[in-house]
Amino acid sequence: MLTDDETRFIAFWDKNKELHSTFSSKLLRGLPMACLFGLPILLLIACVYLFLPEWYTKISKTSPETFLIVTIAVFIAIFFYAFVRMHFKWEMNEQLYKEIKYKEKKLAGVQPITSTDTLLNK
Repeated sequence: MLTDDETRFIAFWDKNKELHSTFSSKLLRGLPMACLFGLPILLLIACVYLFLPEWYTKISKTSPETFLIVTIAVFIAIFFYAFVRMHFKWEMNEQLYKEIKYKEKKLAGVQPITSTDTLLNK
């Protein structure tokens, strides 16, 4: 017997599986959490660039263009984290869905067909 949470998850995942599998969906749904990590870094870079521009270039002996490169790198990190986090979450949901479906078939008394069973029967 499946629990209520498992049956609700199966219904949810059947309905939303394809919607959540697209690149744009993963990227857009992951951006809020990624921005939570990336925006403080960008804010710090902006504060240093606006309020203390001479201090940073004197201390580190770098050009002001370094700020642009670091900003681009942080944006790349934000987008990467957003996609990878949501792709990992999608994979975990897919694995849970398959496990619950296997449990459902096992409880129904139907032996699920695996790739090794098909090889042995041929």
